[in-house]
Amino acid sequence: AVPPSELESLIPECLTLDTFKDQWAFIAVAMVQTKELRPKGFPAFVGNDFFLIGYRIFVRYQSTSGKRLRGLYILKSETDKKRMEFLGNIFTHYKYSTTDIEYVREGDLIRIHSEQSDFELHAKLNAEAGLPTDSPFREWKEARRFAGPLPFTFSYNAPQQEVYIIEGVRSNWKPTPIEVNRFRFSYLESLNLKKYQLANAFVIQDIPYFWRKGRKESLS
Repeated sequence: AVPPSELESLIPECLTLDTFKDQWAFIAVAMVQTKELRPKGFPAFVGNDFFLIGYRIFVRYQSTSGKRLRGLYILKSETDKKRMEFLGNIFTHYKYSTTDIEYVREGDLIRIHSEQSDFELHAKLNAEAGLPTDSPFREWKEARRFAGPLPFTFSYNAPQQEVYIIEGVRSNWKPTPIEVNRFRFSYLESLNLKKYQLANAFVIQDIPYFWRKGRKESLS
């Protein structure tokens, strides 16, 4: 959770921040273990398993047809495989780079760490976990509104004044709160945010997922 004034300069003018009570905007750090990821229509055996990390800002966009879309603006994406960086940057505008990612699970304890990207997350799978102490949300019902699934991701080509819109389709989306014991992401620190705090953390598992063919809208 970040004061809106801290994030406004990070999104293009065609997007607006998706805020909570006009007091908080949000950056999502999504850490995803994929299985058999492949172009749609290809058999599972040609798929690959990757670890993906995405930094996204919660935004809203009004399309040229007048529809109001809620989703995420892409800041940065990382993966643990060069193959995913190569293919991801061909098929998407997600700005993938490759880094080292270490994922360790021991019982209910999870540790995700990177030397190169300089981040760490220590968390505990705990069905009884409450909201973080400094969360702007008072209860899970409020937090759930910002726990997705957010169907759209947006990127912007400033020279061409084009918005790229990709819709993700998911099912079985049942977020469960987790207890975060420690976290640090140097990428967030590089944004020079004066204030940010943990609003919510959750895990989802076994999510069938695919992306529809992207589209672009010209704003010129």
